Amino acid sequence: MKKISIAADHAGYRYKEIIKQHFSGRIEFEDFGTHSEDSVDYPDFVHPSADSVENGSNELGILICGSGNGVQIAANKHRNVRCALCWMPELAELARKHNDANMIAIPARFIAAELAIEIIEKFLATPFEGGRHQLRVNKIPC
Repeated sequence: MKKISIAADHAGYRYKEIIKQHFSGRIEFEDFGTHSEDSVDYPDFVHPSADSVENGSNELGILICGSGNGVQIAANKHRNVRCALCWMPELAELARKHNDANMIAIPARFIAAELAIEIIEKFLATPFEGGRHQLRVNKIPC
């Protein structure tokens, strides 16, 4: 069973709970919060989630906020995190195949929950191709 970190701000809280329920029994989630729809600062939840992916205690990570932008920006401050903002399954597939993305950012205010599930399914099912893409991924860190 895959171990995956998950975190959201207040705008992504409902989707976070839907995602956890949908994948229950298939994925072991480490939930970094938030735990309600009360307004919060997303970096407080994103950084611990990204730390867990960076240090290997979770294989992958899922982040959710209103636009997906804030959580993605915060996660990508971590040297060994490659977080992709995805609003369609094809983007999630390419993020895994070509960029070895290890976290995904979902824009809860712009897509339906059902589409978020499809995107995550594709993200989880797609392996990194390596090869020429590995050379490019190696050049990402500053």
